[in-house]
Amino acid sequence: MSDPGAHTAALLSVDGLSVGYRQRGQVRHTVAEVSFVVPEGSATALVGESGSGKSTIANTVLRLAPPNAVVESGDVRYRDESLLTARNRRLRALRGNEIAYIPQDPANSLNPVRTIGSQLRETLRVTAAVPADEITDRAAGLLADVGIPRPDEVARQYPHQLSGGMLQRVLIASAIAAGPALLVADEPTSALDVTVQRRVLDLIDRLRAELGLSVLLITHDLALARERCDELVVLERGRVREAGPAQVVLHRPRSEYTRRLLADVPALNADKFAKATVSATAGTYVRSADPTPVIELSGVTKVFHRPGGDLVALDRVGLSVAKGTTHAIVGESGSGKTTIARLMLGLERPSAGEVLLDGTPLDYSDPGALRAARRRIQLVYQNPFVSLDPTYTAARSVAEPLLRHGIGTRASRAARARELLNLVGLADRTHESLPERLSGGQRQRVAIARALALEPEVLVLDEPTSALDVSVQARILELVVDLQRELGSTYVLISHDLGVVRQIADTVTVLRHGVVVESGSAATIFATPTDDYTRDLIESVPGWSAAEGRVAVPV
Repeated sequence: MSDPGAHTAALLSVDGLSVGYRQRGQVRHTVAEVSFVVPEGSATALVGESGSGKSTIANTVLRLAPPNAVVESGDVRYRDESLLTARNRRLRALRGNEIAYIPQDPANSLNPVRTIGSQLRETLRVTAAVPADEITDRAAGLLADVGIPRPDEVARQYPHQLSGGMLQRVLIASAIAAGPALLVADEPTSALDVTVQRRVLDLIDRLRAELGLSVLLITHDLALARERCDELVVLERGRVREAGPAQVVLHRPRSEYTRRLLADVPALNADKFAKATVSATAGTYVRSADPTPVIELSGVTKVFHRPGGDLVALDRVGLSVAKGTTHAIVGESGSGKTTIARLMLGLERPSAGEVLLDGTPLDYSDPGALRAARRRIQLVYQNPFVSLDPTYTAARSVAEPLLRHGIGTRASRAARARELLNLVGLADRTHESLPERLSGGQRQRVAIARALALEPEVLVLDEPTSALDVSVQARILELVVDLQRELGSTYVLISHDLGVVRQIADTVTVLRHGVVVESGSAATIFATPTDDYTRDLIESVPGWSAAEGRVAVPV
């Protein structure tokens, strides 16, 4: 554990902080004896899984914790001034002016019925950062400072008209409006594509250099923390497991918990699953698979007709997925990944070209044929909480597809549901639980079991782990790989997480603006990409180097 007194120029110090939440007359302990510092001009990361206390600490620092939060001991000091005893008037003066906050979800942090410019101008007025007659020009200047093109035009737009990356830049512009000394960033890039993530992090690094900002980064991404932060604090269940310089902690971790977290980060363990099966001759991973294509796209074009002009979502896309393999479709938002998934599931009709299942084109004009095809192609959604009926138990959710397709009796469906839930590693006691009583990882296991109920030939995995902590993500990926080996499943993986893709995909199609820029084996594409766009995607992953053709892994 770091000693706050060891740093002579600590901008922020947290010393022996213990926090709990009062519920029904009792205090549930969440954070225990946490100490760390954020030196001036440095970046410090709080790293841990959900429930580790990261957000509780950040909210306590900002004095934004809910009313039932109880600080049981310890102190939080900014420039040697206690924030825990500061009066509300003093806190309002500090927040925004000296201590700024970037929340996780930009879409929910901006007013949807007000323009970007009006919200920035309000921030400047509240913080009194500039004279009143300079506010409009300064708002546009802030947008330019964070790298937003055509700032005057963007200032007149509403949040829904901007991409996730642009919205995150707007929040950063708002945060730096008054020239703060400390920036608290809560998972600022978790919802962004890898290249957008890199641009946002590069922006924060540039602002650190230009403005002398200190950063407290809340993240579960150890690869990102290693690349971007000077100091690291690893939290488990509200306690500091170890802390110190990022390179030291991650290259020579002392705690078993940190070592386990590192082992679960896809970007730092590209060959995790490849090591499970080794060819005696070549010494490399060889999946036993049937080269026969199960699902194909042949010259597929998809055009969406809109009042403002047609949008070409896919332009003559071709790809082929062999039986028993995993084919990944990667690209930034707007590249056409989701459109391909909807075409495969028969939810959209191609404007040109064909989608073929076992060599037979999908017949979009025949509802019966589409229903039969959907039985053979199932989807695992990105967000398991949204995809499961909140009023259905786990067993009922898994049995529902069988009921809808008229398969079996009530007793046989219930037995099959229990069998599948056991197959995906869920204990008997969870079978009758509602989604709200299950963890994120358990809910995703239910979603996978449900997708397997009809014994499909193809599973479309739509960002299946993006909403999960790194350790839960690792367990789900292990499950997916094990099921493929056991059942011979064929996967189409839709993902922007190239670490996950590198771990489990056999082949990859890289999309940009609906056009295939590169396609081939995952090993070849990640080692020797031929397209600049693919190289940019790979170079954007923390800890990776396309130029070296390998993944940089801690030793």
